[in-house]
Amino acid sequence: MTVGARREPGFMVTALLVADKLTAYYGLHPAIADVSLGFFAKSVTAIIGPSGCGKSTLLRCLNRIHETVPGAWVQGRVLLDGGDTYSPDVSAASVRRRIGMVFQRANPFPTMSILDDVTSGLRYAGRARTHAEKLESAERVLQLAALWDEVKDKLEMPGMSLSGGQQQRLCIARALAIDPDVLLMDEPTSALDPLATAKIEDLIGVLSNDYTIAMVSHNMQQAARVSNYTAFMLAGADRIGRLVEFGETNQMFTRPQERQTEDYITGRFG
Repeated sequence: MTVGARREPGFMVTALLVADKLTAYYGLHPAIADVSLGFFAKSVTAIIGPSGCGKSTLLRCLNRIHETVPGAWVQGRVLLDGGDTYSPDVSAASVRRRIGMVFQRANPFPTMSILDDVTSGLRYAGRARTHAEKLESAERVLQLAALWDEVKDKLEMPGMSLSGGQQQRLCIARALAIDPDVLLMDEPTSALDPLATAKIEDLIGVLSNDYTIAMVSHNMQQAARVSNYTAFMLAGADRIGRLVEFGETNQMFTRPQERQTEDYITGRFG
């Protein structure tokens, strides 16, 4: 299924999160151009493509982290439940409460305990004021992140004391604590060993029953395993990333409609 096929009537209605003709700039240079892509509720969308094609930039535009870079700005729209998240009357903080993000490398807060780390977003939002509320919230999201049994007896220890895979699951739990609608993941397993990677992949499958997930991945096998939909991006000689093809993952990996997609998936370039 090509990108054009997703621009049929109802596309904006059926997708929970939509990038609509999105162009993202660093200064005067566009990093991505005219990207239109929908992310469907309770599903996993993998964003694939060679390094430098704008995958991470696209992800960062979806929850308005892109604009925190000096000189960075966007044209086009990002729609969440039909509302434009870049509208002047919508705050970036309110967008990020609904669209959480997990980065390539785990980033526990170095001076915080596991308990304080996982509930930090709740404190900033004025929730989980008492210790009992913090414990209740922490147990809920650590259970969701398949980490509770491993840390329940050491919640006062620093998050940095955990293994790399545990730290990444801690960061996933922290993102889930504010009850987002969408979870963005930027190569969440690239720094992990195969065992930790398998745990994160299993976790993504479980979380997709309740959350809409968009994930950047350089690993073709991983994208094929964990996603329902796949978007392929590519940058040309102008170094501007564009969406080449989007469709259901099974179709994309077996019968891609674009030659560039087939060449990338089969390893002819990239």
